[in-house]
Amino acid sequence: MSLPDNSARVPLHPAGEGSPLEVLRVFLGLGLSSFGGPVAHLGFFREAFVVRRRWIDETRFAQLLALCQFLPGPASSQLGFALGLLRAGWLGGLAAFLGFTLPSAVMMLALALMLPQVTGALAQAWVHGLKLVAVSVVAAALPGMARQLCAEPRRASLAAAAVVAVSWSASPWAQLVVIAAGALAGALLLRDASPLPTAGLGVRHGAGAGAVLLGVFALLLAMALLMGGQAGGLAAIAQPFYRAGALVFGGGHVVLPLLEASLAAPAGGLPRDEFLAGYGAAQALPGPMFALSAFLGARLAQDISMLAGAVTALVAMFLPGLLLVAGALPLWGRVVRKPAAAGAVAGVNAAVVGVLAAALYDPVWISAVRGPSDLAIAAVGFTLLVAWRLSALWVVLWCLGASTAVALAG
Repeated sequence: MSLPDNSARVPLHPAGEGSPLEVLRVFLGLGLSSFGGPVAHLGFFREAFVVRRRWIDETRFAQLLALCQFLPGPASSQLGFALGLLRAGWLGGLAAFLGFTLPSAVMMLALALMLPQVTGALAQAWVHGLKLVAVSVVAAALPGMARQLCAEPRRASLAAAAVVAVSWSASPWAQLVVIAAGALAGALLLRDASPLPTAGLGVRHGAGAGAVLLGVFALLLAMALLMGGQAGGLAAIAQPFYRAGALVFGGGHVVLPLLEASLAAPAGGLPRDEFLAGYGAAQALPGPMFALSAFLGARLAQDISMLAGAVTALVAMFLPGLLLVAGALPLWGRVVRKPAAAGAVAGVNAAVVGVLAAALYDPVWISAVRGPSDLAIAAVGFTLLVAWRLSALWVVLWCLGASTAVALAG
């Protein structure tokens, strides 16, 4: 991150001295203004809490970031929750999560409520344009992830094996098995990976409380995995979102294949067009991309309550990541000293690149690109992101406008 380090000019504020209302106010501002996805969010957080407000020093920020990237779940939301937790205790962590997440979640719920009212040829063009946004965004994310996470032959081979395994398997569990296999292969084959940073974090709760939180996480995950189709109502909505939130590595883009395998037709009850349209719309919003769950939960719960479905999906999506980071904070110092830890992280990251590459073809590409005009629109969107480095908001506007123009031209 190339942010100026002005931290020496501002005194460091000790952890635990803030109030939940202060945390809520700061994170609400970030939730309304943090465009650009998880990587950009980390830059916003460093500027806000290390440089300007001095809630935490550079070393502990790097340690928190390493922990959140090590664990499955939305790294930027986990980092925000951890910062709020250190600043103002459990209520501070909750305030950080709510402030950062609610703006985008409310907007995604509004989209879900409006979607049935949007009909006709132009409406279909807008939905198709959002699907082309997904093509541009995922295609733009892949090269950077590959350069960063698969820069040497062993990791590149793991990524390629993940592409093959996911592409050849029709099982919705394929992605999870591939990621678990990546962790095992990395622990065995990549033990020379760069060690994870260590530092004292000064959390208020101890190892016993951390173990309880991790136990709750594991119990809920076992229930989500084992109950299968036996659950009904809101529990049926919660299951796939908890599974995805508990097992997804690599940030917002990688949740796409995991959720699509469970929710989109034919495996789930959500039309694939709606799924990809919601994913594309999420690119235009500030805050965490996992807020997409509010849209998906609302669309799945039309026979119950769209609001209840949105809240259920949102909580189920974020809860595992927050339980994990809170549980791991007091135990982290012991984990990072093990040589296999860095290798497992490297293996997971390589497998994640392969999973996302497979998803770029199916469902993203084959569901959105139907001819030369679609390819051209997506290519321009890709160029805006990669060559011109513009915000995804501009890509959304371009794809919507171009898709509308093509529809009007017949």
